[in-house]
Amino acid sequence: QVQLVESGGGLVQTGGSLRLSCAASGRTFSSYAMGWFRQAPGKEREFVAAISRSGGSKSFADSVKGRFSISRDNAKNTVYLQMNSLKPEDTAVYYCAAASTVVGGHRGYEYDYWGQGTQVTVSS
Repeated sequence: QVQLVESGGGLVQTGGSLRLSCAASGRTFSSYAMGWFRQAPGKEREFVAAISRSGGSKSFADSVKGRFSISRDNAKNTVYLQMNSLKPEDTAVYYCAAASTVVGGHRGYEYDYWGQGTQVTVSS
């Protein structure tokens, strides 16, 4: 089992930045690719970013490319999502997820464990 706890969400103005953290406990963190997803009210959950076990491979949704970055610290069992140039359409609950694969995919079903989510609200 892997337990995931997100933090770092909040209210920010358009153009601002936030850094989300996801702390993992349980089995070896470095054995999992990690992903970030988000879900806005009335919308389906969507992929945001993923990072491989080693951190050497990363992928992003087109909507966040150039604005968001993902990183991980395997020594601290933590994955991060740095969000810059935030827009109102980035408002959502953000979830981190762990996948028993080398490289994280873009589909939710590829992930085995999920956190409880953290709210990000971007005001216009």
